Amino acid sequence: MTFASATILLFLVMDPLGNVPLFVSALAGVPVERRTRVLVRELLIALGVLLGFLFGGRATLDLLGIREESISIAGGIVLFLISIRMLFPAQHGATGEPVRAEPFIVPMAIPLLAGPSTFATLILLAGQAGAGPAHLAGALLAAWTASAAILLASPALHRLLGERGLMAMERLMGLLLVALSVQMLLDGVAVYLR
Repeated sequence: MTFASATILLFLVMDPLGNVPLFVSALAGVPVERRTRVLVRELLIALGVLLGFLFGGRATLDLLGIREESISIAGGIVLFLISIRMLFPAQHGATGEPVRAEPFIVPMAIPLLAGPSTFATLILLAGQAGAGPAHLAGALLAAWTASAAILLASPALHRLLGERGLMAMERLMGLLLVALSVQMLLDGVAVYLR
């Protein structure tokens, strides 16, 4: 996978446009002057968790004896389920209940940005040929930077696009993710059948 395709895949899985309404509602109870600080803190926590998983996740899977094709198949299934959720969102959002206090780690950093689908994608990308840690860390940083820029502008985007515009963008991203997840699943099955 090229640097650009890894970055785009990670960006799609992080789903910043789909998370804009969730971030806006999670920050609703936070005083206006603290919102940017809280958002930056949550973004940095998510980045730290993702980098930790990028460098330590593969060793854990090796310790457990999980093969690369299993990761590809499982990653494809997980991404397919996430993309279905993007196409047909739940009524109560990703966490199921509104946040009333200032969020800390949950739900913004984990699971909205650094969640199971992002972890599965990182493992899957780490198993690709020619995907060194520096290559993947660069793709992760690029995807995180683009996501952070969108999420930092979330109040303005929410006002500009409105609920329906954001929903349309999320569904478009979900369609792209469906195709990517099916390709990952097929790649894993092809490697297994060799």
